[in-house]
Amino acid sequence: MNKLEIKNLSKSYGGFCLYKVSFEVKAGSAVGLIGENGAGKSTVIKSVLGVIRPDGGEIYLDGHNLNDNPALRKKLGYVLEDTGLPAELTLKEVSRVFGGMFSGWNEKRFLSLAARLELPADKRIKEFSKGMKMKTAISAALSYDTEALILDEPTGGLDPVARDGILDLLYDYREEGRAVLISSHITSDLEKLCDYIVYIHGGKVVLGGEKDELLRRFVIYPYRAGSPAPGGVRILKREFGADVLGERRLMPAGSEFRQATLEDIMLFYSKGDEI
Repeated sequence: MNKLEIKNLSKSYGGFCLYKVSFEVKAGSAVGLIGENGAGKSTVIKSVLGVIRPDGGEIYLDGHNLNDNPALRKKLGYVLEDTGLPAELTLKEVSRVFGGMFSGWNEKRFLSLAARLELPADKRIKEFSKGMKMKTAISAALSYDTEALILDEPTGGLDPVARDGILDLLYDYREEGRAVLISSHITSDLEKLCDYIVYIHGGKVVLGGEKDELLRRFVIYPYRAGSPAPGGVRILKREFGADVLGERRLMPAGSEFRQATLEDIMLFYSKGDEI
């Protein structure tokens, strides 16, 4: 069952065009959006949240069109890179404010998550580091009644230990039958959390599918001038030689290669050339 569905989402402004982006986020799953800065990831997220109005396409939550039922967006939890937290308040004061804003707000859960993430209860938000503010925003997003969680760079500014703790919370959330849509430049986090990956390049979906299948599909090996590039999809030329991104199934027996990461795939598609 699809918890969240994006169909032919399009948006043009300035010199940018998001063109007919489509993908689904199944109940109990996490989808990772990858792509370089300006590729269109934030445009997708802001369209889902209703922050901007797309020029075309539909967005569905549990089969209901959000354009026809904007009140359903209350069922979307969200964390944006700019957390927008009230700077002068402590955590308990933030909880009182959010209790009046979000349906099903659970103060006990919020304060428990904040303590689990080692956030100081007596300091004001303005005294928090960027990473601490992000932890606060994520604790809040997990403390009210939602069906899907939308996150834009939620682990930016966090150290590896803190990021791992956040990923554990997000994993628990999706295991409850809800859904996560997350955009991040830290592709290793997406490899840990996500079931599916959508790669957006130049406003279009270039690759998409099950994460494990994408990682199994692609390999990397050094290119030797004058030799064929078996299974080659993209070539990335460097100052001292070149590497090939190839499809594992097309590699000759006995070939030497290494498995590609999500970061590798993104790099080859953004900076490499088609073979």
